[in-house]
Amino acid sequence: MANKAFQKVYTKLEAITKATVSLKANGIANDELAKVAGRLAQVVKIKKDLVTLQVFAGTEGIPTNAEVEFFGEPPALNVSEELSGRFFNAYGDPIDGGPKVEGERRHIGGPSVNPYKRKQPSQLIPTGIAGIDLNNTLVSGQKIPFFADPDQPYNQVMADVALRADVDKIILGGMGLSNDDYLYFKQKFEDEGALNKIISFVNTTEEPPVERLLIPDMALTAAEYFAVDKNQKVLVLLTDMTLYADALSIVSNRMDQIPSKDSMPGSLYSDLAKIYEKAVQLPDGGSITIIAVTTLNEGDITHAIPDNTGYITEGQLFLRTDTDTGKIIVDPFRSLSRLKQLVIGKKTREDHAQVMNTGVRLYADAANAKTKLENGFDLSDYDMRCLDYAKEYSTKLLSIDVNIKIDEMLDTGWKLFKKYFKPEELGIKQKLVDKYWDKA
Repeated sequence: MANKAFQKVYTKLEAITKATVSLKANGIANDELAKVAGRLAQVVKIKKDLVTLQVFAGTEGIPTNAEVEFFGEPPALNVSEELSGRFFNAYGDPIDGGPKVEGERRHIGGPSVNPYKRKQPSQLIPTGIAGIDLNNTLVSGQKIPFFADPDQPYNQVMADVALRADVDKIILGGMGLSNDDYLYFKQKFEDEGALNKIISFVNTTEEPPVERLLIPDMALTAAEYFAVDKNQKVLVLLTDMTLYADALSIVSNRMDQIPSKDSMPGSLYSDLAKIYEKAVQLPDGGSITIIAVTTLNEGDITHAIPDNTGYITEGQLFLRTDTDTGKIIVDPFRSLSRLKQLVIGKKTREDHAQVMNTGVRLYADAANAKTKLENGFDLSDYDMRCLDYAKEYSTKLLSIDVNIKIDEMLDTGWKLFKKYFKPEELGIKQKLVDKYWDKA
């Protein structure tokens, strides 16, 4: 929290509505944080000496003589190299028992980088997960969500991406994490000896939901410091954006705003966009790449949260359980990286595009064979081979627990092709077949 020596304490409220309180006070700034009867609030209006505060958790039970303590500034974070390896709460206070961070104080939630200073992304971000690197390659400066059902191990995937990604800094923004999830991240990062490049901002389920609204801006303020000031490649992991949107909904309902689709606030698109648009590739080499989890409500992709997210981001990664192998996979049919063509075959091997396309096509042929089988049709020899191929492809390449480099993924693809198919069944350019078939 900004400044523990709070400014003057006020104890006389002029007016109370369902979501706001008003009082007479001087020397107060717009957007300044405060506590009203111990509840987090923020200045939303100043008219002469009459200050109106939005109380995030609602005003029910607040008396007219409630204590109001102003923090003295809008939400802010001290930025410096000292952030590395640390865990903070939604206010930027340490929660790992370590000292306060010294550094330059920056207000959070500022505008994104000027478009004039942006560059087309061209750097590959390898994650070690073949379902991403092979089929949906990520590019620095990209913004992309993981769509996942709530019971899937998306936080485990996020931790794995954090530990495998070839970047300078990883910044985790955890919203509504269970205590177990928080400890899981902490333990995993410590065990892997990777804490020095990971910075975490965490709001747990035991803390007020409205504090989640500060987490993405805290994470992105830290990200901008390392990307813009230090020219570093930064990967921001946000989990779970559905809980962030739920907190927006709580606040807008208390403000008596008329909800739009799925009881979400009308501002949902712009609220999400101002977070995702912080993704950037800078000319001097610094970049911010954003991967965010959006949990789906009963798999509903048309819900306002994933629906709006899809318009803003550059693709999506779908997690699902493969019924044949029991593995959690990155679904090749529903996942998409809209920027992958910027690096495939340019930063990766010449056969990448052909291996990727052929691998997915054969997996689709296996899905068709499965439908034929379920409907009682006879299967051809090719169908049978496709079904066997699909199980190995799922286990060795789509599963999230595969951790190999891209060249190894391509080699694995060739080995599977050679094991189950003849070269003429693949539709791959002859010169690539000549070069890689016998190596498989």
